[in-house]
Amino acid sequence: MGPFNLSSILRPELQEMIPYDAPRHPEAIRLDANENPFPFPGDILEKIKAQVHEYFFTRYPDPRSHELVAMLADYTGVSPAGIMVGNGSDEVILTLLLTFASGGRVIITPPTFSMYKVHSLIAGAVPVEVPRHNDFILDISRINQAAAHPDTRLIFICSPNNPTGNAAPVEDIKCILEETTALTVVDEAYIEFGGESCIPLLAEHPNLVILRTFSKAFGIAGLRVGYLLSNPAVVQQLLRVKQPYNLNVFSQLAARMVLYYRAEFLAVIKKIIQGRQILSAGLCNIPGVEVFPSAANFIFFRTAVPASILQQDLLKEGVSIRDVSGPGLERGLRVTVGQKEENKTFLTKLKLVLTRREGQTGQK
Repeated sequence: MGPFNLSSILRPELQEMIPYDAPRHPEAIRLDANENPFPFPGDILEKIKAQVHEYFFTRYPDPRSHELVAMLADYTGVSPAGIMVGNGSDEVILTLLLTFASGGRVIITPPTFSMYKVHSLIAGAVPVEVPRHNDFILDISRINQAAAHPDTRLIFICSPNNPTGNAAPVEDIKCILEETTALTVVDEAYIEFGGESCIPLLAEHPNLVILRTFSKAFGIAGLRVGYLLSNPAVVQQLLRVKQPYNLNVFSQLAARMVLYYRAEFLAVIKKIIQGRQILSAGLCNIPGVEVFPSAANFIFFRTAVPASILQQDLLKEGVSIRDVSGPGLERGLRVTVGQKEENKTFLTKLKLVLTRREGQTGQK
């Protein structure tokens, strides 16, 4: 018997995967993770604290989060039987893939959220990429063509799309739903900021699944709360795979409190949308910046400078944004809409570093 070789028992499809890591720059203005930039309301935080008691630490949480699900039913208009909550959308995505897609094909529409492909590989599914058009609009005919393969299990559509910001028309989603027997998963993580929800399609299309999150509009990214809306039959199958106590007691309480006082968060969402308009206009006024329309709480843009270089230049100036460059996203950067002063600082620093780069190029 030879020496223990860990790589010999690692699944081959995971060999090349790079563990997810989000660099943290606490000293910089953070406009890189699409978080809600405003402080969590202090009065609501006090109400949450007031409900914490000793049983939170010694008893298991409600495995089905019944109270939270009931409030989500009120918020979305979807029956409680068609709702499942999770430890962030990531867990819900992985549970979907483990339940329905292992050994099958999963349609992904890049450029889009990278974790659809990562979770597909983890679940033992085969990700099949159907690229978007150059303007990031879905290629409906090619999606339907790829989905016609008998091994297709899931189709992921992010709308509004991360990182490009554009929303898919509901009619396009309907066209896909009517042409496929696969589950079509519409990720509406940013729907509170824009775009049209597919919830009205649920009643007629049992193969539709909608993903939502509390991490963006509702400001509790640190507590990891996501949820799924679907046909009750889909939820029943997912419950076979879902971890028993997947959402902790504190996260359940906080999410319920956020929904109860959601009017306060909806007011903040309006501020973010207004900030997006001002930020977009500011970017358009900077020479050499190509700005794309956004229905989310971030803006995708390009410059002539390689994205990695510009991202590092801005970081040196105390502003952190996301380099999202890659196939279809050449020289692409994504900036989260921050508070008013954060947005102004970002625009000032972007002008500074672009002017500096232009001067260096001129000297050469």
